[in-house]
Amino acid sequence: MSLQMITVSNNIALIQPGFSLMNFDGQVFFFGQKGWPKRSCPTGVFHFDVKHNHLKLKPALFSKDSCYLPPLRYPATCIFRSSLESEKHQYIIHGGKTPNNELSDKIYVMSIAGKNSKKVTFRCTEKDLVGDVPEARYGHSIDVVYSRGKSIGVLFGGRSYIPSSQRTTEKWNSVADCLPHVFLVDFEFGCSTSYILPELQDGLSFHVSIARNDTIYILGGHSLANNTRPANLYRIKVDLPLGSPAVNCTVLPGGISVSSAILTQTNNDEFVIVGGYQLENQKRMVCNIVSFEDNKIEIREMETPDWTPDLKHSKIWFGSNMGNGTVLLGIPGDNKQATSDTFYFYMLKCAEDNVNEDQKTLTNSQTSTEDPGDSTPFEDSEEFCFSAEAYSFDGDDEFDTYNEDDEEDESETGYWITCCPTCDVDINTWVPFYSTELNKPAMIYCSHGDGHWVHAQCMDLAEDTLIHLSEGSNKYYCNEHVKIARALQTPKRVLPLKKPPLKSLHKKGSGKIFTPAKKSFLRRLFD
Repeated sequence: MSLQMITVSNNIALIQPGFSLMNFDGQVFFFGQKGWPKRSCPTGVFHFDVKHNHLKLKPALFSKDSCYLPPLRYPATCIFRSSLESEKHQYIIHGGKTPNNELSDKIYVMSIAGKNSKKVTFRCTEKDLVGDVPEARYGHSIDVVYSRGKSIGVLFGGRSYIPSSQRTTEKWNSVADCLPHVFLVDFEFGCSTSYILPELQDGLSFHVSIARNDTIYILGGHSLANNTRPANLYRIKVDLPLGSPAVNCTVLPGGISVSSAILTQTNNDEFVIVGGYQLENQKRMVCNIVSFEDNKIEIREMETPDWTPDLKHSKIWFGSNMGNGTVLLGIPGDNKQATSDTFYFYMLKCAEDNVNEDQKTLTNSQTSTEDPGDSTPFEDSEEFCFSAEAYSFDGDDEFDTYNEDDEEDESETGYWITCCPTCDVDINTWVPFYSTELNKPAMIYCSHGDGHWVHAQCMDLAEDTLIHLSEGSNKYYCNEHVKIARALQTPKRVLPLKKPPLKSLHKKGSGKIFTPAKKSFLRRLFD
């Protein structure tokens, strides 16, 4: 194991606890900033470019047919392949916190739509669920298992806000453990079914999950109900016959007490557990190897890296799996100095560089880290202060500065475009204009030509109109193109007006005859 400190050249304030990393064909991408996407990267997804211990965040693009992906923190992510033999994969994203501190219950599917030598274009689609839909949550896990040539997602654990009937002004953001239900999610048909297993008695958050073929192993985790980190080790086996799935759980010995640990895979049968907490405010400095042989799991301690004094003395740390046996770790900087960085970052390599690339497969495991504010009951602790909004973005940090790297592609990103000649949306001070932007931006797609995005604010669309147009499949044309669109439509046939005959100018039964002057006036009137 080797530990190296890395420097971040730009947008360092984006990388805060709760982010996720996705690995596509060896390229790592950052997702989950704390604020709404701004000019530095309108889509909120960055390419994690690390060269010579120097990290640079490069903005990524989304295809025009993508849905909007909020910058979610503490979501559950996993890799989804159509089959175990498939080389191409997608990422499944579920739950997480929005910048408004709301919890999401959406499922997003991230895939690569295209790439060139400079940038990658993603496609993001939202998956609707029916059946036993999991409630909005964070700090949970989602994995994919394969059985009898079929695949299905398994969702477990996490935290959610207390029911609205129990929420008060003082306890509005209070969270509770989700029920210990196991959800099977069919990503193809969007069906979700919950299972109650007697072996799972407590809801667990920020646990470690490892998927192996048709089996998932759950290790550790934190329970809010009794504020413990039990040494759990559960084996959940899923069978997918032609009929209903069969799910069973077995409690295994040899578990570990840890929460918010990071899992990375070093080869086909070996994983490494790094970081996490063993007590409320005590980091777990021990690393573990998890190995599989003949469907048996073995967990043992391994030689730890040479932790630096900063890592040893810091009360909190966070990070995510970069893939290929590499982990990114972050600790808070020295806030006593005005010029100090918000965070310092290290890259821990758990696998040797000469390992066969084919063996460096990625783990289908939760990689989000525990919210420090949720892990300790002491409100005056450093963890609580660190997790508060004291580190939210302001106009003086790098997040709001101009980044010339994304200037050439700004017209294609779809969020900060100049939608019409009279567009007055300030890209430097933009904030959500409608409440619907918690799930989708206040934008609508104009169907004229190849189509383009326009701001609902510039089109004077009411919020209910925006919701109606977003939910349906009706075509919409912006103010600039609505006349063109109308001209393309076939006009309705209008029947000609019937001219009354001259004899009708004589009123029957009235006994009156119109004078020539009146007849002339009436003719002009009807003509």
